[in-house]
Parts: sequence; C-alpha cells; structure tokens
Amino acid sequence: MYLQDYFWFMLAILACMIFSGIASGKVKTSFNKHNATRCRSGLTGYDTVNRLMRTNGVHDIAIGSVRGFLTDHYHPTKAIVNLSESTYANNSVAAVAVAAHEMGHVMQKKDGYGLYKIRTALVPVVNFGTRLAMPLVLVGLLLDWFSATADANTGFYIAMIGVILYGGSLLFALVTLPVELNASHRAQKMLLAEGILTQDEIPAAKEVLSAAALTYLASLMTSLVYFLRFLVRVLTMFGRRDNRR
Repeated sequence: MYLQDYFWFMLAILACMIFSGIASGKVKTSFNKHNATRCRSGLTGYDTVNRLMRTNGVHDIAIGSVRGFLTDHYHPTKAIVNLSESTYANNSVAAVAVAAHEMGHVMQKKDGYGLYKIRTALVPVVNFGTRLAMPLVLVGLLLDWFSATADANTGFYIAMIGVILYGGSLLFALVTLPVELNASHRAQKMLLAEGILTQDEIPAAKEVLSAAALTYLASLMTSLVYFLRFLVRVLTMFGRRDNRR
C-alpha cells in the first residue's frame, strides 16, 4: 500500500515538474519574442514605473535595479520597486509589461486590495511554517513509533501541527495566483490609459504576463501535492496505529 501511495505521489510530482518546466519555458519564450519589439512610446521599464507612480499619486516608493533575468519584484517593507537588468533600461513591449506588473502590486497596496493584504500577512507565517513543518511531522511520527511513555495522541498532534504549518504555504500559493492575475490586469489598464502602450501592443504585453501567471499556477499545484502527501501520510500512519490497538 505504501509503495502504491508513493508511486502516485511521485507521478503527481513529476507532472508538476513537467508543467513547471513548460511554464518557465513559456515565460522565457514569450519575453524573448516580444523583447525584440520596441514599444512606440519609447519608454523603458524605469520610465514606465516612474510615470505610473506620478500619475497615480505614489511618491514614497523608490525604483531600484537588481541583477538577473526577470528578477523584478516589489518590496513593500523597503518601499522599493526593483527592476531586473532585462527590464530596467529596456524599452521593449515585454520589459514595459513586466515593469507595469510590479507597479500593479504597488497600486494593490495603495488601494488596500484585500487578497494582497492577506498575502502580505502570510509571508512571516509561511517563512516560519515551512522551516518547521517537516521536522514536526517527523518528530510526531518518531514519537508514535518509539515513545512508550508519551501520551498516545502526542505524536499525532505534533505531526498534525506540522501538516497545518505546511498548509500555510499552500494557502500562500492559493492567494498568490489571483493577486498576480489582478496585478497583470491593473498593468494592462494603466499601460493603455497612460498611452505607454497602444491598443495593438496590449496583446503582446498580455501574452507575456499570462505566461508568467502559469508559473504561479505550477507553484500552487506543487504545494497542493506536497500538502496532501503530508496529510495522507500522517493520517495513514496513525490510522494503522489505532487499528493495531
């Protein structure tokens, strides 16, 4: 039974890995495809964020540059939008779309977008939970196997705490997907409204942003598989324990 469960788990993980690889490849392909097209406005990624900040009344956020390819991110606690080398000084349709996406996150915070607030609140929980989840699951199972003096339910409770903590990362991934989609939707509207991209350039920007969204879907699928694996494993092990008594 264990080998059968493990087989299905590995099959699911393999499917997630394949999907993740396809998603990552699509992001690079879409970006490179539209990176060859200069936007008619001539604005770079930096120019895009700078203009969108001014027109939307954002005056307390800095714009920085970070190394790497598509390593762009908004850091709310440091109040900075970091643009990657592939975006910062690039005036392609792809670069402008990515830069505007990060500005979408800035506007989510400014507008008090509910799911964005939830995701931000989950960050410390996820960082804490993912470090302790697996050790707690293992400790719980070990207590059940080797501790003759402990409370019969102690191991189960500890293991379930580990499962719940890991569930925090699943919740984070679940909330992240709509947050990213919303940021992309905001980006497209702002780009068109400010004349940074024209109507016929928007489909290319949408293609780049939609491809990026697939990577968050892949992350959600992987988190779900691991969470179910932890949960089923703990319930199965302790179910067998109860049947032996």
